[in-house]
Amino acid sequence: MPGTSRTYAFLGPEGTFTEAALLQVPDALQAVRVPASNVNAALDAVRDSVADAAMVPIENSVEGGVTATLDAIATGQELWIIREVLVPISFVLVARTGVRLEDVRRVSTHGHAWAQCRLWMDKNMPGAEYVPGSSTAASAVGLLDGDCQYDAAICAPLVAREHEGLSVLAENIGDNPGAVTRFVLVSRPGALPARTGADKTTVVVPLPEDRPGALMEIVDQFASRGVNLSRIESRPTGQYLGHYFFSIDADGHAGEARVADALAGLHRISPGTRFLGSYSRADRQSTPVPAHTSDEAFSAAQSWVESILAAESLAGENGSGASPKA
Repeated sequence: MPGTSRTYAFLGPEGTFTEAALLQVPDALQAVRVPASNVNAALDAVRDSVADAAMVPIENSVEGGVTATLDAIATGQELWIIREVLVPISFVLVARTGVRLEDVRRVSTHGHAWAQCRLWMDKNMPGAEYVPGSSTAASAVGLLDGDCQYDAAICAPLVAREHEGLSVLAENIGDNPGAVTRFVLVSRPGALPARTGADKTTVVVPLPEDRPGALMEIVDQFASRGVNLSRIESRPTGQYLGHYFFSIDADGHAGEARVADALAGLHRISPGTRFLGSYSRADRQSTPVPAHTSDEAFSAAQSWVESILAAESLAGENGSGASPKA
């Protein structure tokens, strides 16, 4: 209905980098924003029609793919990525007011955040024990719980500013000051976002058979059509040891002939291939397309083949294709 506010789920609680990513979506400020305790809960809100879409992290420039997201969208009810957002990442170490750095023995945060601050922690707090958290913000807010089992948390500076009772013990503790996390907005399947010339397509391809050359067959579907891969990661299916699927980002849009043809090729060799969306790149970098893989080249090639088949059909109708008499 016109004027009805949309509902977005995101990896919560409030103050996460994921919420910062969601706030880059044009209508997010006016939308209902629902924090979820984990990635699966955020995606299930979309699958159950509780939310129109969900923002979740999918890749970090330091640690690579976010496995919880890669696995969650590869299975279950189909979902499509409709937008990606890039967020620069910086971290602070926080504790309850009155706690000193030398008092800290146990530190909680999300696994990706811990990995990005490992060198700082090893240098400045080598004896600190890591306590896994569902998100950076959840770990920070958990410090305010009277039964908290850790002393400090690694989180975004915004969390410390927004929660009274938290103090910053150290700033800019990330090992890579240029770290960026990529987030994706995921919805139920529908109309594809329009082509922009700077697009990305994501698919999940099960390895059809564990044999020499099986991965090369998958990659060749893109290479032979001039489609560049910006990310490819293997993940276990969980069915049994050695059974994997590949999560792939390809430059281009499913509406382009070369990408569509590559997708068709993937489906022929691995019918379990799952399409996860075509959407605009967050960096807006246009994708160079070689002339021989342009839509015009594919159209011309198809017309050429059709002309051959039409000539063959016409020859048959006229009897000119008959074998000459001995």
